[in-house]
Amino acid sequence: MPKTIIATTAAPAAIGPYSQAVRAGELLFCSGMLPIDPADPTAPFPETVEGQTEQVLKNITALLASEGLSLENVVKSTVFLIDMADFAAMNSVYSAHFTANCPARSTVAVAALPRASSVEIEVIAQY
Repeated sequence: MPKTIIATTAAPAAIGPYSQAVRAGELLFCSGMLPIDPADPTAPFPETVEGQTEQVLKNITALLASEGLSLENVVKSTVFLIDMADFAAMNSVYSAHFTANCPARSTVAVAALPRASSVEIEVIAQY
């Protein structure tokens, strides 16, 4: 099964040697998204984890939309937090976006994230 590299200017460009997303068959594997504003990639991140989570989910939504998909197509997500004390704040924003037929999810505490972000989320979606 061939893979197809997916890229859109509606979401932040990759900041390293990876693709924004890769399609393999009927699955779309989206790289982890940071709270980068695609219109101004050098702008500071929102100060709160809620604001950062909101921007991350906007970025994911834009990437999915470039393929004709939505959050409804997400079957698995992984959330990376630098502080598990932020779980409830992140979850309040996350749950406003995933309201029904929620994907499987893992949440992992990590020591650090690129550009000192507080949250990163990656998803797998189905066409």
